[in-house]
Amino acid sequence: MAQSYGRFALVYDQLMEDMPYADWLGFARAAWGRYGMPASVADLGCGTGSLAIPLARSGFQVYGIDYSSDMLAVARSKWEEAPQQALRTRTGSVRWLQQDMRAWQLHEPVDAVISFCDCLNYLTEEEDVEAAFRSTCQGLANDGVFLFDVHPPKQFRRYAEEQPFVLDERDIAYIWLCELDEERCQIEHQLTIFKQEADNRFSRFQETHMQRAYDPDWLQAALLRAGFSEVHRYADFELKPPHAGSERLFFAAIK
Repeated sequence: MAQSYGRFALVYDQLMEDMPYADWLGFARAAWGRYGMPASVADLGCGTGSLAIPLARSGFQVYGIDYSSDMLAVARSKWEEAPQQALRTRTGSVRWLQQDMRAWQLHEPVDAVISFCDCLNYLTEEEDVEAAFRSTCQGLANDGVFLFDVHPPKQFRRYAEEQPFVLDERDIAYIWLCELDEERCQIEHQLTIFKQEADNRFSRFQETHMQRAYDPDWLQAALLRAGFSEVHRYADFELKPPHAGSERLFFAAIK
């Protein structure tokens, strides 16, 4: 299950600069407007802090939790280097923690938990997903909300049909191959990355990442088994029910 990332962490933000971080933040705020605005938020699979940092700068007490020490090192650097003007009139903060999302814990419960950018798809065994749901339910205050998104099974089939994917920029490039295990709906992403170094030569390194898609009904049942009292489903960054064409599923689980 665990992805250590390693050298990939150093180029992650450059490769993911077109990711819809503003849409994830917008969805979270819309959901909190419906279910209750939190003061404290745990960001599971926080990566390089692209969601945790703006949340902290806007006044939330944030815990950025990730398994990868390399990703957390980048997140800490971004936080320390970011302009602190927004914090001068707010009480926001962020604490970076290296923990496994299947068994994460804090000294006191938080009001909300988020896990976006299909982090849950990186848990490739059902028991791991259920463990993450139990830990999250235990880490939430009563009436707290857990927001997360996942790729549905059809999205992985689309990746397999449309691959390979290629990026060719001035100082970075990649070749991205996908191999799908239909029976498990588990996909292996194989990336070969070329990065220009300070001496203008390109270095080459490889990354392999595994993801698994789960039936949405199973995910909802697993959330209820973990102790959540109600579960709501949405799609594609909106508080609207999913449909057959939805590309990204969102869940709001209430403790």
